[in-house]
Amino acid sequence: MDSLITSAARALAEGDPLGALKRVALRGDAPALALRGIAMAQLGEFARAKELLRRATRAFSPKESVARARCIVAEAEVALASRDLSWPARGLKAARVTLEEHGDRLNATHARYLEVRRLVLIGALDDAEHMLADFDPTPFPPASRTAYALVVAGIAIRRIRTKAARAALARAELAARQAGIPALMAEVESAWRVLNTPAARLIARGKERPLLLEEVETMLSSKALVVDACRNIVRVSRSSVSLVTRPVLFALARSLSEAWPGDVPRDLLLARAFGARFVDESHRMRLRVEMGRLRKMLRPLADVTATKQGFRLEPRRAREVVVLAQPVEDENGAVLAFLADGEAWSSSALAIALGASQRTVQRALDSLAASGKVQSFGQARARRWITPPVPGFTTTLLLPAPLPID
Repeated sequence: MDSLITSAARALAEGDPLGALKRVALRGDAPALALRGIAMAQLGEFARAKELLRRATRAFSPKESVARARCIVAEAEVALASRDLSWPARGLKAARVTLEEHGDRLNATHARYLEVRRLVLIGALDDAEHMLADFDPTPFPPASRTAYALVVAGIAIRRIRTKAARAALARAELAARQAGIPALMAEVESAWRVLNTPAARLIARGKERPLLLEEVETMLSSKALVVDACRNIVRVSRSSVSLVTRPVLFALARSLSEAWPGDVPRDLLLARAFGARFVDESHRMRLRVEMGRLRKMLRPLADVTATKQGFRLEPRRAREVVVLAQPVEDENGAVLAFLADGEAWSSSALAIALGASQRTVQRALDSLAASGKVQSFGQARARRWITPPVPGFTTTLLLPAPLPID
């Protein structure tokens, strides 16, 4: 490896893409193409970066398996940064194995980090934690330790474990300062903001107020009966009842909880659960049937009793009933949650992350665009969607991360 390639690689490691380009911008050999691709990625030119990295992969001979694997890892990072979740994850795993077999621990670790980040992004937290279980970041450079701590913090935030998240972010902040890379320090600062901005709304006794993530954790571990409108479950401490597949029952449970300790008139319950504009005997019959089903499902936690005007929720052990709601409630809130990270997403990537069909996601995007909440650029397969973050709110609770139930 010649001196220009060495100095360009050093510049990239220090977060100086322009310095790297000054050294290799006019060269077309495989190592220079790879470094140019990485530099363009650091500058945010993802399409150009992808093209250069693919050219570099083809330019390396089949015998240069380590160099080709490094290019694949770099291309995977570009795909992740540009939210191209359809990029073949098997290719990244194969590259990681190749690097491990040839003793390139640093780049193999980076490949593992990218795999974990993708898993976190799509909500596969158990798999992400499994991949990190036997990993020790201590021997690696500060930049690698920062990346590791950030992904640990990301998992803890989505698990709503704020103490673990703060500890991981403190380690990330220290390592980022040692690395001296502005982009890493900015990423750590952004992660800190998640913990210091409202993550949900608490609705209780006719009033509501915003909650920080730490307060959400406290509420979920309290002895109050919590109707979690972020995940459609009802829980008291460690006991829970899921109503994810029963939206009508959850709407009834939420209505009763918001009115607690009072009752809810039948007409209002019919309007909120069934969208009924007028009431007849068939509606009343259906309400009695659904209330019977709700009473049966909530029996371990609470009872549903009839009153003269309607129905009332009566917790069995809890002394308080609260509703934990999303910070900004929208019919397409899950789509908005992913777009709120400020990155440009394709509809196919959103479908993968949400576990929904691409047609469903496209309908949601069209609806959000019609109301001015999202914007798109590009055409056909290159079309991307973006929206600025919701001011003053984090969207952690909207992400597809189920709470741990012991």
